[in-house]
Amino acid sequence: MFEKILVPLDGSEHSKHALEKAIQIARKFDGRITIVHAYTAHLVSLPKEYVHAEASPEIVEVSRDAGANILEEAKADVESAGVRVETLLLLGHPVETIIEASKSGNSDLIVIGARGLSPLGEMLLGSVSHGVTARAGCPVLIVK
Repeated sequence: MFEKILVPLDGSEHSKHALEKAIQIARKFDGRITIVHAYTAHLVSLPKEYVHAEASPEIVEVSRDAGANILEEAKADVESAGVRVETLLLLGHPVETIIEASKSGNSDLIVIGARGLSPLGEMLLGSVSHGVTARAGCPVLIVK
C-alpha cells in the first residue's frame, strides 16, 4: 500500500516527527523511504517570481551543506530502524521540488511536517505542507 514514502526534511522538529511517523509506516508496509531536502539560491525561500535577488554562491553552499547534514543524520536514523532509505538534496523552491521528487519517484505517500523553519514564507504564501497537499498526486500525511 505505502511502499514508496517521500519525507521532506528541513531540520525542524515537525519534520523530525514526520520522519519518525514515516519510519513506522514503512516498517508496517515493508516500504522504503526517500528523504528530500530542498535548498534555494534565493535570499528567501519563495518562488522565483517573488524574489529576484539571488544569494551569493557562499550562502548557497552553506545552505547546501546544511541540507546535506540534515539528510545524513536522518539517513542514519532510518537505517538504524532497519528501513531502506534514499536521500535527495535538490536545488529549488521547496513545494515545487517536493512535488517533482514525488512524481519522479512514484511516491505512494508523502509524510511532511506541519510547520517548517520559514515563518516569513508561510505568512506570505502559505506553508510548504499546504502547498504540497494542494498539488500532490498521492496521499499526504501532515505530522505535528
